[in-house]
Amino acid sequence: MRLPLPSAARKRLRRPAAVLTALAAASALLFAGAAPASAATAQLPVRYSPLGGLLPSLTDPSSAPPGANDWNCRPGSAHPRPVVLVNGTFANMRNNWDSLSPLLHNRGYCVYAFNYGGLAGNVIQSIGDIPTSAGQLSAFVDRVLAATGSSQVDLVGHSQGGLLPRYYLNFLGGAPKVHSLVGLAPSNHGTTLDGLVTLASAVNLLGLVNPLVSAACTACIQQEVGSDFVRRMNAVPDTVPGVDYTVISTAYDAVVTPYRSTFLAGSRVTNITLQDQCGWDFSGHVGIAFSPNALGAVLNALDPAHAAAVPCTLYVPGL
Repeated sequence: MRLPLPSAARKRLRRPAAVLTALAAASALLFAGAAPASAATAQLPVRYSPLGGLLPSLTDPSSAPPGANDWNCRPGSAHPRPVVLVNGTFANMRNNWDSLSPLLHNRGYCVYAFNYGGLAGNVIQSIGDIPTSAGQLSAFVDRVLAATGSSQVDLVGHSQGGLLPRYYLNFLGGAPKVHSLVGLAPSNHGTTLDGLVTLASAVNLLGLVNPLVSAACTACIQQEVGSDFVRRMNAVPDTVPGVDYTVISTAYDAVVTPYRSTFLAGSRVTNITLQDQCGWDFSGHVGIAFSPNALGAVLNALDPAHAAAVPCTLYVPGL
């Protein structure tokens, strides 16, 4: 059941007492929702929390998330395309996809994930030059297609993982190999970083700060609004023919700002603000990748012919 949250209620939830009440309620709901379905339909538990995969991602960051990278998997008629998951900046595949990967696996998808843009075995990934990382995506997609015998994949990306595939589609010839791209809070048109980039530019500090940041995280600078990379992406159409696009964003995003900059323009685009579907979801930039409400929208985007009502569960990430 959908429970739209009135604006007045949103203001009240900013008060400490109301926030504590919301946290307690969310905790109960999430523990109830974390239990796996019947053995006949699900083999893996799904934990809707960014904390679930934290420890294994630190001890073994090169490990696949639950349910992913079964190279013997063959897509069936219900889900004929393998799904490739593309994590966001600083994240690795193990922590970014601890919720979505087992969820897709339990629904019968062949799921694949990989690390990119970082040193092999490092906890921190996705910090390298984005065009170079797009080349890594291209090679991984080819590997998945060869292993599964499929002609196309579906891509699901979070943050940078939603932007990077667009470079692959536009400049590396990936469009014929991709049926759909689903982005969770993608940095499609760059970010002001909650106004910090705009402020630094106004006081002439970007020229001083950016070289220092770029040495540690090239992708961070490339995702700034107005960067050379963003200008290159903005110079071409948001979409390429033949690919379906879905963007799922949250009004509480404080990383990719303004959050509507995530949206794309095109005839085969669906732009979704998470709170329009569920006013009780308080996911921010990280939490949207673990929200049962957002992941319900991902399932619908991957299989629109069997779309179901998106759940509306009170969700506060981290519980």
